[in-house]
Amino acid sequence: MQLQITIGFLIVGLSGAAQAADAGTDPYQWLEEPGGPRVLQWIHTENQRTLAALASDARFARFESEALAVDEAQDRIPMPAQLAGGITNFWRDAQHVRGIWRRTSEADYLAVHPRWKTVLDLDALARAEHANWVWHGAECAQPAENHCLLILSDGGEDAATLREFDLAAGRFVKNGFILPRGKQDAAWLDADTLIAAREWAPGELTASGYPYVVKTLSRGQPLAAAREIFRGDPKDVGVTPTVLVDGAGHQVTLINRSVSFFETEIFLVTPAGATKLALPLKSQVVALVDGQVLVSLAEDWQAGGTLFAHGSLVALDLAATRAHPDALVPVLVYAPGPREALGEVQASQSALVVTTLQNVNGRAFLYRHHADGSWSRDPQDLPGNSTIVPTDASPHGHLAFVSVTSFLEPTRLYRIDTETGARVLAKSLPAKFDASRDTVEQLEATSSDGVKIPYFVIHPTELAPGGRNPAVLNAYGGFQVSETPFYSGVIGKLWLERGGTFVLANIRGGGEFGPAWHEAGLKTHRQIIYDDFAAVARDLATRGISDADHLGIMGGSNGGLLMGVELTQHPELFRAVDIQVPLLDMLRYEQIAAGPSWVGEYGSVANPDERAFLAGISPYANLRAGVHYPDPFVWTTSKDDRVGPQHARKFAARLAELGSDYLFYEVIEGGHGAGANLKETARTQALEWVYFSQRLQDAPH
Repeated sequence: MQLQITIGFLIVGLSGAAQAADAGTDPYQWLEEPGGPRVLQWIHTENQRTLAALASDARFARFESEALAVDEAQDRIPMPAQLAGGITNFWRDAQHVRGIWRRTSEADYLAVHPRWKTVLDLDALARAEHANWVWHGAECAQPAENHCLLILSDGGEDAATLREFDLAAGRFVKNGFILPRGKQDAAWLDADTLIAAREWAPGELTASGYPYVVKTLSRGQPLAAAREIFRGDPKDVGVTPTVLVDGAGHQVTLINRSVSFFETEIFLVTPAGATKLALPLKSQVVALVDGQVLVSLAEDWQAGGTLFAHGSLVALDLAATRAHPDALVPVLVYAPGPREALGEVQASQSALVVTTLQNVNGRAFLYRHHADGSWSRDPQDLPGNSTIVPTDASPHGHLAFVSVTSFLEPTRLYRIDTETGARVLAKSLPAKFDASRDTVEQLEATSSDGVKIPYFVIHPTELAPGGRNPAVLNAYGGFQVSETPFYSGVIGKLWLERGGTFVLANIRGGGEFGPAWHEAGLKTHRQIIYDDFAAVARDLATRGISDADHLGIMGGSNGGLLMGVELTQHPELFRAVDIQVPLLDMLRYEQIAAGPSWVGEYGSVANPDERAFLAGISPYANLRAGVHYPDPFVWTTSKDDRVGPQHARKFAARLAELGSDYLFYEVIEGGHGAGANLKETARTQALEWVYFSQRLQDAPH
């Protein structure tokens, strides 16, 4: 009842922009065009105005230089990927702006200064081909892993070109596989056959812009000769093929049909075709080890006479699954305890590397499968109060790498022998800022419904009294994404080292406490996410950490939507708002870029109740004349084909119409991020922290 009352109140206060959108007469819809002359001129004018305000600040050159030094530092940890019996790494620095793909031996990798051999120079390739290639990874054929599909993006967009590369020879394969630009996924069935989902014929994409037709393609075949093995529906979010292998020689090919963003039908591919597995819709196959298929559950599952709780990890015997795909018999591997959530799962030849969160602090375990079908758990003694991530494991060996990171301790990389459990520190990042005067606390705020919302505060040990400490509050609040401790040389150098405070909030919508924490804020229940964030802001003031005159907020993508909502609902709580690559027009988000894929998270304007709620919270629709807003910094990228730059552009235009102060900046390259290369990223970071410095550190004390 309270939610209905709140929605009704917000609808009564709808602005002219909301009414115009309802009437189909959005005055700034022309800014949704990809890049006509009028749009480009508008972007240029806005960028020049923003650069005049921020890049002319005496701090900007220093911030940009310091950010770039952190981003391009030679002593960063080269994160490993085990391939073809060695270690590969993709690396960018001042000499390799776009990056190089390189490799070394396992033994040499552990040395202080590994002897790397460059396999591919992306800068040289881009120059030779007059292209703006951005690296999006490699998919390599098992088990040899010498032939790989390189995923290359034009300017950082999600759409990519896939090209076959010979890792051993260090060159593209003559007459090899090439899948032209598009939003697509491909995997190797064998050394001469791909399974791929892409736009095979014009228009074969879902409303979200993703493929729904899966075909196999043999070496030497033209795309037109590919053989169809599965067809979803244009109403789906998309369809993705996956091939998993394990160290025992098992291989399984799956097709994931996403009927919504969070609901997936999983099909087992056999010579006879694709057979649907009797798995719950909210589940995901995450690994294969010792002939066992590992499945994470985001909903309760009654199977084999047992109830498996959401948030659990279960195993299915591959042979039995193939024999009886409609009568699966899962075995429990992991079940979460109170205030606990499953993190990531990777498989080596002999074990699973599993991470969890316990009250938003990382834990790591090795799980081993035994001949009697049971599983044993081996806890790993790793530093606490940190985020633990399985960086790499290979099905062809017993070696795994795990990274450990926290707010004030530089990232460390551990090497684990998953067969014996032996563990050594492999690499560590040198300190990138002086953290000796800072402290980390984990606190809790009370939200509007009484639920306790945890948050981390990184602040000077000696805080100034009275809440006059410049602070930046960050959160995401969606898609079951967990916000956990991380080490940022840029934030440390440009903000913490200069006396700033940084706050990370674990609001609902995320996955910090499992699927239920996420689902508490789905669709028309989403207001609780925004209440959680506002509760943290108020708690900071109550505790005397930072008040409304010294508090800034920042968030990107779905977190950018969060920023827009907080600006329109609680302009009195903040002095600065950094809105990054955001969604902001929630009445038209389904018609922009990949928007239709997120109906499962936000709801749809086609549903009257959901439309009413979206109208009530849409930042673009709820900007109003006569309200004093904290002047935001809104930035996006032209190449963002996921969220799209249209939201940010229109929001800025509406602010201009209202006479509200704001800054808008659009990076021409970079996809759904801050730039296509390290220099662009450092420039955007410098603009952000100059913005916060001007509004928070230069604020009256």
